[in-house]
Amino acid sequence: MVWRNQTFNFDFILLGIFDHRPTHIFLFSLVLGVFTVAFMGNTIMVLLIYLDTQLHTPMYFLLSQLSLMDLMLISTTVPKMAFNYLSGRKSISLAGCGIQIFFYVSLLGAECFLLAVMAYDRYVAICHPLRYTILMNQKRYILMTVASWILGSLDGITVLAASLSFSYCSSLEIHHFFCDVAALLPLSCTDTSAFERLLYICCVVMLVLPVSVIIGSYSRVLQAVIGMGSEESRRKAFATCSSHLSVVGLYYGAAMFLYMRPASNHTPDQDKMISAFYTIPTPMLNPLIYSLRNKEVSRGLQKLLRKGKLR
Repeated sequence: MVWRNQTFNFDFILLGIFDHRPTHIFLFSLVLGVFTVAFMGNTIMVLLIYLDTQLHTPMYFLLSQLSLMDLMLISTTVPKMAFNYLSGRKSISLAGCGIQIFFYVSLLGAECFLLAVMAYDRYVAICHPLRYTILMNQKRYILMTVASWILGSLDGITVLAASLSFSYCSSLEIHHFFCDVAALLPLSCTDTSAFERLLYICCVVMLVLPVSVIIGSYSRVLQAVIGMGSEESRRKAFATCSSHLSVVGLYYGAAMFLYMRPASNHTPDQDKMISAFYTIPTPMLNPLIYSLRNKEVSRGLQKLLRKGKLR
């Protein structure tokens, strides 16, 4: 099977995460349930923020973009995994693998930068409330959102181009439930050490830089909140930021553990489990965290349901 990818006419084999044991059948059903909730929840969040004019603010616009990214992320991996499991087929074409790599890497990168933008938005709202409409005007927050999408896409294009340049001459079995670039590297008969260093640098930039912005923003927010004289003001400020911090913890905790460990510490089963947590339950939790803990979102949803716009 030497240099087989020169023809671009072969399939990879996704070994998946489940077999047909009763326990795994139950877990697979659970994943489908989580996917359904995540798909519906994020779709509703996007539609709700678009339809309710009272939610046409920078914070909710950024939240709608986060929901859109989550919706695309979970749709990139789970449907193919479910199709392979139900059909008994485990193959994925080179083109299909490339599409998964591009969207997966792009969306993860875009979300990292978007979470940093959301942290900056909360910093301006709490620390500079009188200048909020100037510092976070429509042109600026749209520009920062577009920049998040573009930076994520550039990361995806870089990783995709490098992945497709490798020659795959050993077993084409990917020990994963989707085409993750880290799972592809062991299959290559090309020296990937330079790419692995590039991948590590990209991860540092895509994770550490946004985290630095988030930490800096919330350090200033914490100082401002402590200095507030009113208990009600402190409570409202903490409530506003706690939802975002919960999402940040979910994303960055798993991402750093997955991509910033030394390669020698990786095992296929461990990576599959972390990736499954990162790409399946997290997109479901985001709309639940924001909708259940946000009175404006709950009120807007109830209003639109009464009008029948989301039925």
